[in-house]
Amino acid sequence: MQNINPNVIQKITSECLSISNSHSDTQQIHIGFFSVGTLIRDVDGWLLAEGTHLRPYECLGAHPVNCDGVDGVIFSLWAPNAQKVSVIGEFNQWDGRYHPMVLRQETGIWERFIPRVTVGQAYKYELIDNQGHLRVKADPYALKSRLFPHVESIITELPAKRAQTSQTAQCEHSQAPISIYEVHLGSWRRHTHNNGWLSYRQLAEQLIPYVVDMGFTHIELLPITEHPFDGSWGYQPIGLYSPTSRFGSLDDFIYLIETAHQHHINVILDWVPAHFPSDEYGLVQFDGTALYEYADPREGFHQNWNTLIYNYSRYEVANFLAGNALYWLERFGVDGLRVDAVSSMIYRDYSRNEGEWLPNKFGGKENLEALDFLRYTNQIIKENCPNSIMIAEESTAFPRVTDSIQNHGLGFDFKWNLGWMNDTLSYMSLDPIYRQYHHHQMTFGMFYAHSERYILPLSHDEVVHGKGSLLGKMPGDTWQKFANLRAYYGFMWGHPGKKLLFMGGEFAQGREWDHDRSLDWHLLDPQFDGWHSGVQNLVRDLNHCYRQNLPLYQHDNTTNGFEWLVVDDHKNSVFAFLRRDNEGNEILVVANFTPEIRHSYRIGIHQQGRYQELINTDSHYYRGSNTGNLGVIESDPIQAHGKNHSLCLVLPPLATLYLKRESK
Repeated sequence: MQNINPNVIQKITSECLSISNSHSDTQQIHIGFFSVGTLIRDVDGWLLAEGTHLRPYECLGAHPVNCDGVDGVIFSLWAPNAQKVSVIGEFNQWDGRYHPMVLRQETGIWERFIPRVTVGQAYKYELIDNQGHLRVKADPYALKSRLFPHVESIITELPAKRAQTSQTAQCEHSQAPISIYEVHLGSWRRHTHNNGWLSYRQLAEQLIPYVVDMGFTHIELLPITEHPFDGSWGYQPIGLYSPTSRFGSLDDFIYLIETAHQHHINVILDWVPAHFPSDEYGLVQFDGTALYEYADPREGFHQNWNTLIYNYSRYEVANFLAGNALYWLERFGVDGLRVDAVSSMIYRDYSRNEGEWLPNKFGGKENLEALDFLRYTNQIIKENCPNSIMIAEESTAFPRVTDSIQNHGLGFDFKWNLGWMNDTLSYMSLDPIYRQYHHHQMTFGMFYAHSERYILPLSHDEVVHGKGSLLGKMPGDTWQKFANLRAYYGFMWGHPGKKLLFMGGEFAQGREWDHDRSLDWHLLDPQFDGWHSGVQNLVRDLNHCYRQNLPLYQHDNTTNGFEWLVVDDHKNSVFAFLRRDNEGNEILVVANFTPEIRHSYRIGIHQQGRYQELINTDSHYYRGSNTGNLGVIESDPIQAHGKNHSLCLVLPPLATLYLKRESK
């Protein structure tokens, strides 16, 4: 609890609340008065109005304090166009006559100290808007929210700042192994007896050890900010400062993060500054005006999602969002944010036809204020949380997303490579007989692989809305479907770029993801003949192999770490490339995307010697046919592909191999 300097107190008379019950239903209420001076410091008010307050949540919202020996709560709300604002809650029978707030005209902030209000009590704000209409709103800065069944904000102590525990320093992210397990907490696993959610603490005890065993380095959580509609998966948040209460308390959520850190797993949160829902108790028309959103629907309405767009040109709104990003990193110790729908933020014509959007002041389609907001947010995060990772889900060719702000970039650490994902999934969905005509879809990604720092994502977006599962995208009979998926994973883990896989993909769930159901863990039962557990074994081994071998990640973002050895064998649908580290150590990755065994397939190499098969996705351990090179193979002094030495390999059907030269 904060202490308020007694100098701010001008007068404390008495605030008495007595409710006498008669035999009738009428309650007689007697209220005294309480008044103090300005509760928000002038410097804070100035920074809030300017949009440069790094931690606006420390001023706005509801904060327990002690005013010269009197315990209570300070409530502060930005609503400059409201005619009247009152705090309503459990402590005053939800009656707006009890605790009207005082407006500070210079900032548009309403404030009120209420004594004897305590942590855990629910509250809202009752506003008479600029048109004289009554509105009841949740607190935009609520640190805890209760959305089931009532929309209420909960008075909560501000979490203490936590030191970041990221395993890699900022400058080393691009050279570190990053393999991300993307998780929707509500459907990863559910209680079998009632299909109920696991709590944060139960997830800590079950999810984190699983992630460790599978070899992932990070977990990425679909948005955990409070949201009213389960079917939005968290991407339509109302309580941007509130961890959802679906799975437990704020302390329970912190326990989940701390458990991950204790097991050396970094935590990334999906963060949604692109849009918000139009639920009446949220931000929409907050004080009777378009306060948080653009007023013109050509700027302020997302047709794709029926949601509203933040007005990034308004300082207080940009401050609300940027401060929120810093809040999750500083107050919960999370290790990074993945910013959702960046393309929809930076383009005014995003998913709009001609005449449905307004150009910027220069006549262009870029949202200049959104670009400024993103740069500012990334800048303050790098200055205050330098070990954090900022990731952009950006689906266009917008330049310099991961370049530095000083070099006119957006300042992100990584960008999702959605082009690579679309091309390669399109290729893999083809019958192998046709793949020879689409060979470029697997090689094109290397033409731009070093233009940004990329993450290769197989995310939740690929297994929803009728798209089926990753396994379901693969052609052929059961054997071929699983072999195709295993070969694809092998190619992906060998390819330059960090890795991301949505839950269920690691054991080849057969059905499309459903947010209302648990993953199909029963598929790992032996009765399914090892098809799914074989894929799970492969993903586990790929992760551990990836993390243990520098060539597979150290030079993801430079041309030094990659070389095509076989790039043009369209007829056989064979690809071969080298991954290399600083010391010249190499991993040879070879993929055969046909169901034909390629005997005596010769590939030229730089280094002669004895080569070990680190990974063979056709291994019987993964439920493959167990075709290969018996674990090791010696090079020959025979020229091939312009090299003086070569390997004569057996390429298994629909499989990827990793080969490493043994040290002498």
